Amino acid sequence: MNLLETAKSGFFICIVGCIIICAFVYVRNTIPKEGDEQKFLPELAECGDYPDELCSALFDGKDAAPQIGHLCQQVIRRQEMSTCIQTPCNCSTLQKRLHFITSPLSEEEGNFSFAYIITIHKELDMFIKLLRAIYVPQNVYCIHIDKKSSKDYKSAVQTLVNCFENIFIASRTENVVYAGFSRLQADINCMKDLIHSKNQWNYVINLCGQDYPIKTNKELMQYIKSKWNGKNMTPGIVQPPHMKYRTHVSYKEYVHSEKSYVYPTRNVKSEPPHNLTIYFGGAYYVLTREFVEFILTDTRARDLLEWSRDTYSPDEHYWVTLNRLPDAPGATPDAQWEGNIRAIKWRDQEGKSHNGCKGHYVRDICVYGLGDLKWIHESPYLFANKFEPATYPLVMECMERHYRRKVLQQAEVPLEAHWYLQEHTFQREAEQLK
Repeated sequence: MNLLETAKSGFFICIVGCIIICAFVYVRNTIPKEGDEQKFLPELAECGDYPDELCSALFDGKDAAPQIGHLCQQVIRRQEMSTCIQTPCNCSTLQKRLHFITSPLSEEEGNFSFAYIITIHKELDMFIKLLRAIYVPQNVYCIHIDKKSSKDYKSAVQTLVNCFENIFIASRTENVVYAGFSRLQADINCMKDLIHSKNQWNYVINLCGQDYPIKTNKELMQYIKSKWNGKNMTPGIVQPPHMKYRTHVSYKEYVHSEKSYVYPTRNVKSEPPHNLTIYFGGAYYVLTREFVEFILTDTRARDLLEWSRDTYSPDEHYWVTLNRLPDAPGATPDAQWEGNIRAIKWRDQEGKSHNGCKGHYVRDICVYGLGDLKWIHESPYLFANKFEPATYPLVMECMERHYRRKVLQQAEVPLEAHWYLQEHTFQREAEQLK
């Protein structure tokens, strides 16, 4: 009988213990979000006093780095880049607070200028991060803002642009539709403005708002001079059979504030003008000034532009087709995919050119996550696409810190204090959460 009572008591104690454990687990998992942040605080030591160590581990591809990074990423609060834009301050203060580099970093760079075409429509913070990365005073920048963008967004960009003599907004803007002619027309609009700009430039490069540089201005200049001096970079090949649908029938753009897209019609297109061979390539390029003048004035170029109005994603055939003409300035008639312009992880290239997207895919293009930093760091490309700091803030934190450090290390002039990015510490974030 004593054994029976003992067994009952043990069983009762076991039941009570299980209930207590289950209650603890339930409460622990249903703590409010603020509580979650507090729970992470003791583990912030793994992030380091500064993110440099963690970023280095991510760039090196250390196995544990992404897991630690995800934890630390939850603590990083999004830094507002709109200071001095939404609240008035003078231009000198704006340039310093946003850490713009305000002098050429070497004599050689000062004598060689790039023109940039940047097409944007949202995410002001990401645009500022991109612009301050590629900005130097000897370059010139044309910003194309989508007509569909909000008034507040346009106003904020205008406020920023007004503080720089070498940055301007395109005189004519488009309702840009993905894969539509409007995307090509936006670049043409900026090219016209750049040709008539008082700023002189050697090459033009086009970017979108979710790009970020891998190579510094000095590295880019040296690469162009040594490998492409006087030549255009338009990677691409003769249009393959599986891409002919893009130019076989007519396409139309449907433009709406909420959703815009391109759709095919049943109308079969005429043959390309001047018996041109159509090529297929990327939408991004590095073009000489002389080639841009050719695009805007040559009869073949103008006729091809008109013919391309109702094609699918014409910016992926227009530039490369014209650059394969033997008599075009800076032409590369025999080139194929040469020219490392843009690092992109395409979904259909998994297992071939990359080991998969560690962030997530949008239209079959990877939005980079923490596990992609090593691949970006090791790539030979000039720029990378695509970044989303609102979703993966530590990715941009690491990219910015690494890039600016490299820029300043290569400088051949005395450094200004505001050129250094503001130190951002996990410890400071922890204190703010207490």
